Amino acid sequence: MSGEREVMTWDDLGEGARDLAERIHADGYEPDVILAIARGGLLVAGALGYALGVKNTYTMNVEFYTGVDERLPAPMILPPVPELIDLAEARLLIADDVADTGRTLALVRDFCAGKVSEVRTAVLYEKPTSVVACDYVWRTTSAWITFPWSALPPVTEALVQPGRPVSG
Repeated sequence: MSGEREVMTWDDLGEGARDLAERIHADGYEPDVILAIARGGLLVAGALGYALGVKNTYTMNVEFYTGVDERLPAPMILPPVPELIDLAEARLLIADDVADTGRTLALVRDFCAGKVSEVRTAVLYEKPTSVVACDYVWRTTSAWITFPWSALPPVTEALVQPGRPVSG
């Protein structure tokens, strides 16, 4: 991994999600369901749901990254797995923050295939290394992205400092 970094702000999230929604709408695609890939895709999916007027949302938990540019050998779907029942006629939009290797998106897209009538993907960032060419992309970059929701350590880690008692 290169040392190059791209820093996304909360304002960028709003701008990026709105731009994605406008691209989806301009393309004539009207999803019936938005599927968020947790965790990074949760905020993107929520913003897209509001911007596109889609209330039917699902969440799918996939573990792949374990740290900065550190990942498991393969992405794994974690429970609870969404049951895409009675959605054979539905148009589904998968939302995530980034298509880095694209392997997570490929896993989720393949999981949905045959359960819905159409699957498309929307991401804030796509990297040239992605095995999935996303349908809707806000920005393309080769840099490691620092997202506003993961720029700081979890508060549980920040509160536990050497020599400082944990209250509770």
